[in-house]
Amino acid sequence: REKLFERFRSALSEIPGISFGFSQPIQCRIDEIVAGTRSQLIVRVFGDDMDVLTGAVNRIGALLGSIRGATDVAVERSQGQRYLVIMPDRSALARYALSVADVQESIEHALGGVVATKVYEGERAIDLVVRGPENIRQSREAIARFLISSPGGQRIPLGEVAHIDWEEGALQISRENGQRRMGVELNVSGRDVGGFVSEARNAVAEKIRLPKGYHIEWGGQFENQSRAMKALGIIAPVVILLIATLLFITFRSWRLTGIILLNLPFALTGGVIALKITGIYLSVPASIGFIVLFGVAVLNGMVLIAYLEQLRERGHKTEHAVLEGSVSRLRPVLMTALIAMASLIPLILSHGTGNEILRPLATVVIGGLVTATLGTLFLLPLSYTLVTRKRQ
Repeated sequence: REKLFERFRSALSEIPGISFGFSQPIQCRIDEIVAGTRSQLIVRVFGDDMDVLTGAVNRIGALLGSIRGATDVAVERSQGQRYLVIMPDRSALARYALSVADVQESIEHALGGVVATKVYEGERAIDLVVRGPENIRQSREAIARFLISSPGGQRIPLGEVAHIDWEEGALQISRENGQRRMGVELNVSGRDVGGFVSEARNAVAEKIRLPKGYHIEWGGQFENQSRAMKALGIIAPVVILLIATLLFITFRSWRLTGIILLNLPFALTGGVIALKITGIYLSVPASIGFIVLFGVAVLNGMVLIAYLEQLRERGHKTEHAVLEGSVSRLRPVLMTALIAMASLIPLILSHGTGNEILRPLATVVIGGLVTATLGTLFLLPLSYTLVTRKRQ
C-alpha cells in the first residue's frame, strides 16, 4: 500500500496547483469524526481576519513540510473565487435622475430574478421566478450592455452608470465553535505520529508568531492515541497489581510473588527490542501486546515456582529441588512459549487489511516471550535459590 501511495504521489506531484491525500474508507470516516479532516493530522488556526489566517497557514504549511515524515501537506484555500462586482457611479446616476436602489432593483430583476407568483402542483407550492434572458448573463460586457429605464423614459446601458469588474474574493469561510478558522492537513509517513506532533509543535511555537486573539489547535489521529495511552497508563499498573494480588493469594508469600514478577522486566525488554529491530513504533496495539505478554510470562513463572515449592515440601533440599524442577519443567515452559510464538508468526507475516493492528501486537508478544522464557529458565531458579537460602 505504501509503495502504491508513493507511485500516486510521484504522478500527481507533476500537476501544478493540486493538493491530495491518501486514506481508506473506514480510516477516512474515523478521521472525519475525530478531527473533521480526511488526513491523519490537522493544524487549525483561529482568528478574525482572513488575510492574517491565510498568511499564518501558509507559513505553517511550509514549516511542517520541512519536518521529517510529513507527506501530503495541504493548506486550506480561502481565496480564489471570482466575483462580479457592480459599483454604482453616483455622479453618473445623478445625471439621469437615477438612484442606487433603481440600479439594484434592475440588476436583481435581470440577473437574480424575482418571484412573480406561485404554481401549485398538488400540495406543493413552487415559486415562479422571472429574470432576464440568458444572453445578458454570459459575460461582463453583456451585463454592461443591459439597459436600465430612467424616470425620463431613457434606456441607459448599465455600464454607463456603474463600474463593472471581476474581483477575487473568498472561496469559503470555515467556522468552528463560532470562530473563523483555516487549517493545514497532512499525513505522517516513516515515523510515529506522536513523535512527529511533538517535534512539529515545538517548531511552530518557536518560529510562528500570531497576533493577539489568534490561536492554534492540533487535531487528528494522535488525539485518540494520546487518550488511549493515558488509559493504558492506568490499566497497566492495575493489571500488574491484580497479578501480584493473585500470586500472593496462591503462594501466601510476597517473596515468591516478587520472584515471579521479576520476569516482567525481562518480558518488557524483549518487546521493546523486537519493536526496535522491526522498526515498528509504540502504539496502542503494541501496548496491549505488553499486557498480554505479562500474563504469559507470569504463567510460566508460576508453573516453575509452584513445582519447586512442591519439591521442597516433599523434603528435597533447595539446590536439588531447583535442579530437578528446572529440568522437569523445561518442556512445559518451552511449550507454552513456543505455542504462543508459533501462533502469532502468521500475524507478523501478514500484509492484508488490519495488519497495522495485528503486527505490532504479535511483534511485542513474540519478542517479549523470548527474553521472558530465558528469564524463567535462568533468572527465576537463581533468584529462588538465593531467597530460599536467606529465608532458611
